[in-house]
Amino acid sequence: MNSVTLDFRIEPNAHPVARDVREGLLVDPGFGRIFTDHMVTIRYSVEKGWHDALVGARGPILLDPAASVLHYAQEIFEGMKAYRLADGGTALFRPQANARRFRESAIRMAMPELPDSLFLDSVRHLVETDRDWIPAGEGGALYLRPFMFASEVFLGVRPAREYLYMVIASSVGAYFKGGAKAISIWVSQDYSRAAPGGTGAAKCGGNYAASLVAQAQATEMGCDQVAFLDAAERRWVEELGGMNLFFVFDDGTMLTPPLSGTILPGITRDSILTLARDQGLSVAEAPYSFADWRADATSGRLVETFACGTAAVVTPVGTVRSAEGDFTIGSGHPGQMTERMRAALTSIQRGTAPDPHGWVSRLD
Repeated sequence: MNSVTLDFRIEPNAHPVARDVREGLLVDPGFGRIFTDHMVTIRYSVEKGWHDALVGARGPILLDPAASVLHYAQEIFEGMKAYRLADGGTALFRPQANARRFRESAIRMAMPELPDSLFLDSVRHLVETDRDWIPAGEGGALYLRPFMFASEVFLGVRPAREYLYMVIASSVGAYFKGGAKAISIWVSQDYSRAAPGGTGAAKCGGNYAASLVAQAQATEMGCDQVAFLDAAERRWVEELGGMNLFFVFDDGTMLTPPLSGTILPGITRDSILTLARDQGLSVAEAPYSFADWRADATSGRLVETFACGTAAVVTPVGTVRSAEGDFTIGSGHPGQMTERMRAALTSIQRGTAPDPHGWVSRLD
């Protein structure tokens, strides 16, 4: 199941963005608003399996108003990046892990499993086609968005029998304006992101839709991001709307909430766990309560908190706000361990440091 080969039909965009226009866009691409010339599509049906693999011009999707996804939300996606290496080459970072998580999300959402080989072929074809869209500036990358949704025209409540898998690409810079400055967090005590037995460990759009009202509340409170507590007790810190959390203590130890089915198994999270242990650091995957977060920050035992994910990489947390009041993490500025983990990760991604775990997948 993990190794299926299709011949990709390549149809170059007949009207690509002019080179001078593209170069102007890449000076300051921001995040998620500049898109490349091409996209990948692969179709699936119960009768034919995976078929019609195409790299073609990016454009609108023709979708019937009775398409199952519009009514029952069978949809999953991934987020990953292609990087320009220090030697001029191009590479993906841990794409096999994205392929595996995509399959696991599909299983949870009662969708067909896309073989890893097709997932990897699809993202490689798109990066090779649109590699000129990778920004040259510091932090620049090509953000890849593989996704799949139920396309069958049917209103019955059951898993669909037809699906469309696609990959689009976006030229990106830093996720947060101003680089690695410390962000502020609003702790939501009114809303939950996921519950035991739910879809918290799947990368599906519904999880993010459920987080948006809390994110809007965070914005109203002057914060950059929202942090969620567990649904059962509203006691344990879980994750942000789109990033995992790490806590650093004054004895040099680190902690991150455990994967219990309600937290997305972040690939950046897993990479940081590995890098930290490679460096001889003690890292626990254990529950951490909001009350302890506040108490440890107030006493000085907790010296750093950082968030991590594909889009934002490693981002320091400076201030935490909630209905119970505010508290500051350490000095309120990026800490040494946060910077250390960010540097260790990005140097491997950019090809300026050894890659002992074989995470970098070169495309040239």
